[in-house]
Amino acid sequence: MHLPQARLDQLLDRFHEIEARMGAASDGTEIVKLAKEHSELKPVAEAISNLSKARTERAELEEMAAGGDPEMAGMAKDELRLLEDKLPEMERGVALLLAPKDKDEHASAILEVRAGTGGDEAALFAGDLFRMYSRYAQNQGWRVEVQDASEGEMGGYKEIIASVTGDGVFGKLKFESGVHRVQRVPATEAQGRIHTSAATVAVLPEVEDVDIVINDADIRIDTFRSQGAGGQHVNTTDSAVRITHLPTGVVVTSSQKNQHENKRKAMLNLKARLYDMQRQALDDARSDARKSQVGSGDRSERIRTYNFPQGRVSDHRINLTLYNLPKVMEGEGLDELIDALIADDQAQRLATLEDSFG
Repeated sequence: MHLPQARLDQLLDRFHEIEARMGAASDGTEIVKLAKEHSELKPVAEAISNLSKARTERAELEEMAAGGDPEMAGMAKDELRLLEDKLPEMERGVALLLAPKDKDEHASAILEVRAGTGGDEAALFAGDLFRMYSRYAQNQGWRVEVQDASEGEMGGYKEIIASVTGDGVFGKLKFESGVHRVQRVPATEAQGRIHTSAATVAVLPEVEDVDIVINDADIRIDTFRSQGAGGQHVNTTDSAVRITHLPTGVVVTSSQKNQHENKRKAMLNLKARLYDMQRQALDDARSDARKSQVGSGDRSERIRTYNFPQGRVSDHRINLTLYNLPKVMEGEGLDELIDALIADDQAQRLATLEDSFG
C-alpha cells in the first residue's frame, strides 16, 4: 500500500500543533480534550515518524548505491535490500493505525448467550458456549460476572447474561455475535443419532460513560424474588430487578443477591442495549460498507458450525475450518478463529483506507 507522504506530514503537523497548544493551555476542559487527542495521535505520530525516517534513509541509500565508489555502493545496496524488506510492514502498520476504527474497540462488553432451536440440547450447547467464552476470558485476564441466568431442565442455560470486563473485550469478541450451530449426538439420544441445534450469541459494548439519556418517566422498575433451577429460591427477598424501557419495549433483568447492585447492573445493561440499537441504526445506514463477511454482525445469521463427530469447527463468514474442536471448546483454540476474523476485518478497513487515498 502506498501512503502519500503529504498526508502523513499533515498528521505529524497536527500532532505537533496539539503538543504546542497543551503547553500553552490553561482551561481545564481544553486541556482534557487536547490530552485525549494527543494520546490517540501519539502512536500514529511515532509510527509515521519512523516510516518517514526509513523513506529518507532509502533515498540516501539509493543515491549511494548509484555512486562511483564500488565498495560504498555495494554496502549501500546490501542495506537497501534489508530496508526494502522492512518498509512494506512499516507502511502496513501505519495504515492500520490510520484505518477507520470502531470507537468501542477497547470497551468491556456484555455477553448474552441464548438457547435456540433444539430444546434441551440447545440449552446444553448454550452452556458449553458460555463455558468456552469464560475460559477464553480467563486466559485473556478478563473478569466475567454473571448478571442473570435461566438454567435448562437438563443443564446448560436457556439464557445467560454476563459482563466481561477488561481492555479490548469488545474488540475481540464482537465478531462472535450471531447464530452458532452444533452437530452432535445429544446425551439424551439413545439411538446415537446426530442432532443439529443452535444458540445465539450477542456481544454489546459496555457503555458506562456513553451519552445515553434515560428518562425516569420512560422506564418501569419491578422487583421480584430470585429463583434458581427447578424453582428453588436463591434468597427469600425481592432482590431481583427488572427494568422495562417503555418507548422501545426493551426489558433487562439482574437477579443476584443485592438489589442496589442489581439495579445498577440492569441500568448498565439497558444503556448497552439502547446504545447497541443506535450502533445498529448507524450500521444499517452504512449498509453498503458493512456487507463484508465479518462486518454484517447480523445476529440472525448463522456464523459458525461446531461438528463434534468430525472434531471440526467452521466459520462461514471467512470460509475457515479448523480440526481442533476440543481446544476451541476449552477456550484455548478460540484465538485462532478470532485472530482470523480480526485479520479479515483489518483487510476490509485497509481497503477502505486505500479507496480514500484514491
